[in-house]
Amino acid sequence: QLQASGGGLVQAGGSLKLVCVAPRRTFSNNAVGWFRQALGKDREFVASVGWRGGSTAYAVSVKDRFTISRDDTKNTVYLQMDSLKPEDTAVYYCASARGPYSSTSISAYHYWGQGTLVTVSS
Repeated sequence: QLQASGGGLVQAGGSLKLVCVAPRRTFSNNAVGWFRQALGKDREFVASVGWRGGSTAYAVSVKDRFTISRDDTKNTVYLQMDSLKPEDTAVYYCASARGPYSSTSISAYHYWGQGTLVTVSS
């Protein structure tokens, strides 16, 4: 089970850093992604990173504001979120794929954690 944390309430323009810790069996050799789901909306891709940080991908809406990274020695993936906007408000989920390559497709991810709520006030 992946464990996501770091959410909270922040004002627009502020920053948060999300943390995802995964069991080694779901982390090693696999890409990890962050997704989010706002109230009443579908879950959407945010960012992903391949095994050993080989490649990253970002949704257009967060590119240049969010940064994904991973520490393979700690089975941990981070999502640094800067210049937050009210439209970034959502429950954020981390997930690991069955393969090493970064992917924007939700269907590539098979292991999910519980979400962490991010609320950005205007």
